[in-house]
Amino acid sequence: MEKRIFTPLTDETIESLKAGDRVLLNGYIYTARDAAHKRMVEALNRGEAPPFDMKGQVIYYVGPTPPKPGQVIGSAGPTTAIRMDKYVEPLLKLGLKGMIGKGYRSQLVKDLLVKYKAVYFAAVGGVAVLLSKSIKSSEVIAYEDLGTEAVRRLYVEDFPVIVANDVYGGDVFEEGRKKFAQIDP
Repeated sequence: MEKRIFTPLTDETIESLKAGDRVLLNGYIYTARDAAHKRMVEALNRGEAPPFDMKGQVIYYVGPTPPKPGQVIGSAGPTTAIRMDKYVEPLLKLGLKGMIGKGYRSQLVKDLLVKYKAVYFAAVGGVAVLLSKSIKSSEVIAYEDLGTEAVRRLYVEDFPVIVANDVYGGDVFEEGRKKFAQIDP
């Protein structure tokens, strides 16, 4: 059974999630990939504000394709999350509560999720068109010159994700490896 949660995320919501939970995410989320993360962190280092208030928010690591006529957004599948690991802590310090991507995270990020009470959600790669059906609106809010990597504000309804890393150190990728290692040949 899925848990239906809403943004902005609270500590109470975050603490109710465990690695492996299936979640239907609802509300506003923001997109950012490598180039946008780099710009945000560079701006923070100069003392500038980020393009949106991070408190309680979720960033989706995606560079959606342009929409076809009649679509809100084109294909919107997750990108590999570990590439953003070096940018995570400054955003968590500002109150970021969730990230959505594909694949595992470094031990550093897993430790930071515990420290700052945040979660990493995994979205299934290869189903970008299906995921885009949960996106009801999309607007570029920063770094338009980055094209598909611009920061967008998305409104999502029942966006399907899995809690990959929780505030308790849980990790679905590690758990999966351990289970696989126990299988007899």
